[in-house]
Amino acid sequence: MAYQFINCKIEENIAVVTLNNPPANALGTPVIKEIDQVFSECLNDLNVKAVVFTGGGPVFISGADIREVGTLSNAQKGEEVTRLGQGILNKIERMTKPVIAAINGFCLGGGLELAMACHIRIASERARFGQPEINLGIIPGFGGTQRLVRIVGKATAIELILTGDMINAAEAKAISLVNKVVPEAELLKQSVGLAKKMAQKGQIAIQKALEAINAADDSTLEEGLKLESKNFGLLCETADMKEGIRAFVEKRQPKFQDK
Repeated sequence: MAYQFINCKIEENIAVVTLNNPPANALGTPVIKEIDQVFSECLNDLNVKAVVFTGGGPVFISGADIREVGTLSNAQKGEEVTRLGQGILNKIERMTKPVIAAINGFCLGGGLELAMACHIRIASERARFGQPEINLGIIPGFGGTQRLVRIVGKATAIELILTGDMINAAEAKAISLVNKVVPEAELLKQSVGLAKKMAQKGQIAIQKALEAINAADDSTLEEGLKLESKNFGLLCETADMKEGIRAFVEKRQPKFQDK
């Protein structure tokens, strides 16, 4: 499928999705809808086993399209726009294929919210992070008030959201907002390398692991443990499980068939 704002390149089972909406990769509604479409395409494409999402140019995502936000003149419109964005980011978070955000520059507002919906975040040394919505008299609307708390803790999330301050990549790593920080020239290489490592695993196990992990946010411990046991049991009937055990005993790398 051809996109106006997105380039999607698939090689060796990895989809590299690059947002190209210069100059700042702002998230207007048309852009958000294309992101939704490309993730649906990646989910349904059996050749895609992992996704790397990054920004074209010097910016990852600057945030929402401020001109569009300025047209939201009543509560209903504001709620509709945020519910649309939340639904799309929920889809990314619930993907049954690993999604890695390769954060190449400014990652602000809706950009940080999108990055937090990805399963793993790898940042360039020049990346900058923040939820600056408070400076516009509004609050994060694409899940920032919820995911930031879950990732960095309540007190740190309150500080970032209520001040609107930016932090650098090292600070983001220190509060576990990103998994790792790498040199700018290494960002895409390392992100794709991690995606390839995951793509080599049995995809049924990957799917069941992500399903159980995501349930931890929305269920009690007992409910989560029940799902974990159910998924473990289902995997015991797969050819991949038998191959994994056999390869371990034979001291060789497994050759998973995703069956």
